[in-house]
Amino acid sequence: MKLIRILFFLSLLAIIGFHCTDTNESTTTENQPSAKPIVSKQQPSKDSSNMKAPTLEIERIDFDVNYLMGKFVPSKHKDFTTIKDQHASRSGMLLRKDTYTAFIKMYEAAKKDGVHLKIVSATRPFSHQKAIWEGKWTGSRKVGGKDLSKTIPSHKERALEILKFSSMPGSSRHHWGTDIDFNNLNNAFFEKGEGLKIYNWLVANGKKFGFAQVYTPKGPERPNGYHEEKWHWSYLPVSLQLTRACKNTLSNEMINGFKGEEQAVTIDILNNYILGINKECL
Repeated sequence: MKLIRILFFLSLLAIIGFHCTDTNESTTTENQPSAKPIVSKQQPSKDSSNMKAPTLEIERIDFDVNYLMGKFVPSKHKDFTTIKDQHASRSGMLLRKDTYTAFIKMYEAAKKDGVHLKIVSATRPFSHQKAIWEGKWTGSRKVGGKDLSKTIPSHKERALEILKFSSMPGSSRHHWGTDIDFNNLNNAFFEKGEGLKIYNWLVANGKKFGFAQVYTPKGPERPNGYHEEKWHWSYLPVSLQLTRACKNTLSNEMINGFKGEEQAVTIDILNNYILGINKECL
């Protein structure tokens, strides 16, 4: 009888021990196995990780050749919007939505400092630029009161003269909707009085909003391209991408479809003008 009680007691201990072991393993399984499976399932892919950075969304915009050369209709493009009259010298001008949003923030900040920014020129598609260029090329549009088709018979020299004031169609940054001309198209305006106040404010604050002056004074660091334009500023978060796309995609031969197009190759419009800009914009 005593032996039976001992055997019964040992059996009971074995059952209790087995149950305790099972409970402990169950608790461990509940708290730990999550480590591998959950990390594995939730580990972000490269795409989802990159999407966390807002700036990367802008860098991922794909610009085709037609966009680079302004061969599209901005008013029908989903990324463009009409500039409000309060911000512009005339109605109907267009900008990229991201550029316009950044401009409005800059406009409001400038306003608080007593500076009034006004957009006098914005997006100009290929067709618009072609009309300007060919008007000057044929003499139907005077340059400095002169008919260049008569005063400058050399096609290269005529093209270079027009390039002092206007871009070749297909090569203008104004095709992109990222570049803005502010207040006045004359450097002298920005060298005194209200104009100087506006320019100094832009130089001190433009970068805070993503804007930079594209055509700085010509010199050793910028020997080629257009002369200084104190009024012309570009929204870098997008235009840097476009400039790099031009460098990697365009060739001088692709700049065509207008009178005098052959001069794009002669002058090397890509390197001397499209890329002949402020280094901050490259």
